[in-house]
Amino acid sequence: MLSRSIRGAAAATLAGTLAITAAACSKPGESGTAHGAGDSAVVGIAYEPETLSPLLGYGKDGNSKIFDGLLTFDDDMKLRPALAAELPQVSDDGRTYTYALREGVQFSDGEPFTSKDVVFTYRTILDKKTNNASKTELDAVKDVRAEGDHKVVFTLKYPYAPFAERTVLPIAPEHVAGEQDVNSGSFTTKPVGTGPYILTGWSKGEKLSFKANPGYWGGAPKVKKFTMAVIKDDDVRATRLRTGDLDGAILPPDLANTFKDDDGRTTYAARSFDYRTVTLPTHNKVAGDTDVRRALDVAVDRRAMVDKILDGAGKPAYGPVPTDSLWFAKGTERTHDLAEAKRILDEAGWKPGADGIRVKDGVRARFPLWYLSGDKLRQDHALAYASDAKKAGIDIKTQAGTWEVIMPRMKHDAVLAGGGAPGDPDFDQYTLLQSSLAGDAFNNMAWYDNPAVDKALKKGRESGETADRRAAYDTVQRELVKNPGYTFLTHIDHLYVVDDKWSGLTTQTEPHDHGLASGPWWNVEDWTPKK
Repeated sequence: MLSRSIRGAAAATLAGTLAITAAACSKPGESGTAHGAGDSAVVGIAYEPETLSPLLGYGKDGNSKIFDGLLTFDDDMKLRPALAAELPQVSDDGRTYTYALREGVQFSDGEPFTSKDVVFTYRTILDKKTNNASKTELDAVKDVRAEGDHKVVFTLKYPYAPFAERTVLPIAPEHVAGEQDVNSGSFTTKPVGTGPYILTGWSKGEKLSFKANPGYWGGAPKVKKFTMAVIKDDDVRATRLRTGDLDGAILPPDLANTFKDDDGRTTYAARSFDYRTVTLPTHNKVAGDTDVRRALDVAVDRRAMVDKILDGAGKPAYGPVPTDSLWFAKGTERTHDLAEAKRILDEAGWKPGADGIRVKDGVRARFPLWYLSGDKLRQDHALAYASDAKKAGIDIKTQAGTWEVIMPRMKHDAVLAGGGAPGDPDFDQYTLLQSSLAGDAFNNMAWYDNPAVDKALKKGRESGETADRRAAYDTVQRELVKNPGYTFLTHIDHLYVVDDKWSGLTTQTEPHDHGLASGPWWNVEDWTPKK
């Protein structure tokens, strides 16, 4: 959901990082991102970062292309060493992680990478003055220190089980980023990293251009030039792919299906934790009513959305945890039952008016639902949700807008939002549901406030015992049945269509905020041209 921690001025950063931005509206080829040839590739994405600084949240889930983390994920989402020479040594109490660092690594400006850069990165992110988009994700860190040039030791406040997964976070160079304002310095748009690619240009709202890092410790990539064209509109992205302006693009299912008989392209389906959900803001008299929330939860036809909107490329969602995850609480599935929705509303005193819309204490069962302009999937979900709600006597007015328009309205207006992160349930549930994060930009967009959930989230985060953690997240999911502050709709498979001129393409299990370094280009540095 756009579900990441952010404080104060960081709101603008996260909004840009995870929100869809202005489209590249030029005709094919006009933008300078012509179809790649030989050792070049051009792909179409829907998201553009506001910053390229990992100190402000860029690339925190890995695959930043410009930077490396201590660890990285392979195509099976297993951790493997990156800037660390090996996986960390973990103390018996789970509170100390020791990383031996890879030697001989250089930043793209030729300066050596050492343990001081790791310490600088983590301490800067945790600094209260840094407008970082991920502070609560590192809440467990008590201290980080260097032991010589090639060893780093993290001490945790509590045995945070998934901590190693947090260390895919990119490392910034102290000699560059440490010499300027962390929030506004040139490093935010002109980064220096250890990654396989070097940024050569960024035309905001249009494209990001990269060249291969010839000194990359993992070997120089064979794709020498790589361009990401920022194209907000799904239809425009599909058109530019079809006309040869792009080598690949992320597309919604209905548009991806138009390429299924194209012999020159392949469609890649990536499993994801990406969900679509409707926020039901606590401060709205209708959407914040528990009985209305419960009624909407069973009035919605999730299976129809999967079949008709996603063309089967996904599954019904009953919460942030996918039904095929080991963390999913069995028995929390909600069956589509319009009669039950009407019964809940009747018993709660929401009575149908002359026009069929329900009324209680003089308040009509009506509220607005915003979705992001140009996002066909969100639009289709919003319209289907409103249609289902209308059958139960709840009038939902759908409206499109940019995040600049939507954000000021989130406290009282519903939003068709997205979220989801692979791996540990803490990664998404804490920022989505923790009451203390209500109103914190895209965190807890529904202003959800449930003491039982807060308690369980804390237990799940701080316990080192798997059984205790499972019980905690089971509690969270069952509380969402009793009082759903969100109506979860679907979990979505991400579809990418790519020209068949390269080999070595794979996909990972993806988070919600896909596009910049997800998809088949998550490992573009490993692609090789077909003969």
